[in-house]
Amino acid sequence: MGSFKAAAVQMRSGTSPERNAADMELLVRQAAGQGAAYVQTPEMTGALVRDKQAAVFATEDKDVVFATARRLAKELGIYLHIGSTAILRADGKLANRAFLFAPDGSAIAGYDKIHMFDVDLDNGESWRESASYEPGTQAVVTDIEGVKFGFAVCYDLRFPQLFRAEAMAGAEVLTVPAAFTRQTGEAHWHVLLRARAIENGAYVIAAAQGGLHEDGRETYGHSLIVDPWGRVIAEAAHNEPGVIVAEIDPAQSLAARRKIPNLKNARDFAVNAGEGPLLRGAAS
Repeated sequence: MGSFKAAAVQMRSGTSPERNAADMELLVRQAAGQGAAYVQTPEMTGALVRDKQAAVFATEDKDVVFATARRLAKELGIYLHIGSTAILRADGKLANRAFLFAPDGSAIAGYDKIHMFDVDLDNGESWRESASYEPGTQAVVTDIEGVKFGFAVCYDLRFPQLFRAEAMAGAEVLTVPAAFTRQTGEAHWHVLLRARAIENGAYVIAAAQGGLHEDGRETYGHSLIVDPWGRVIAEAAHNEPGVIVAEIDPAQSLAARRKIPNLKNARDFAVNAGEGPLLRGAAS
């Protein structure tokens, strides 16, 4: 693929999948109009709701975001990455699922968010994602015309072992579509994304939700694209809907890994915690 333009779409999804799909389409068209060959939307593109509302959600074959994305990818001739949307599984449970569509409209990769956002923050803000969603069990790395992309969603960002495993599998671009809360985003968003890029010598692309949503939550925005040296090369420095675009040169990932070959130099080790058996650590 060589160098290419990548875009991150920042949204403020509400409770209506149809309305969100229409908003997504306008922004994706804007990104493609700026020359982006790869376009990423945020976590929960299809609907942002506080509690499980199965009536809002549909199976893949009936999901409006899935259908709209397939059509747009083919019409615009782009790789369109839906950061995630809630998909009703055959067993009646929900998956927080990402999709990647090719320029011919085919779905070439999917990823179910592994780490559930079960937290108790300051000021009484509390979330239990596991009450509504079934976690995924498999990390995903997929090839886009010779460039390997690793998948993650939002809270996955706090688990560096996921990104290290994807980088060890060859990922040169790590993706982190998100709906970070304003509270956690202000504290940790930039530093965590830059750290994952630096640790793995990889680009990080993170499309975000931003602003006050219909369900009452407030998200941070600030969609980012970070290069393999940890430099922010594009940012939506606000929480409003919009598009950011940056040039991605996969050779820069190789260059960063040659300068600091920590992936190659990693070693397995034991952890001596005093009493009890030695604990094991792994290079990956």
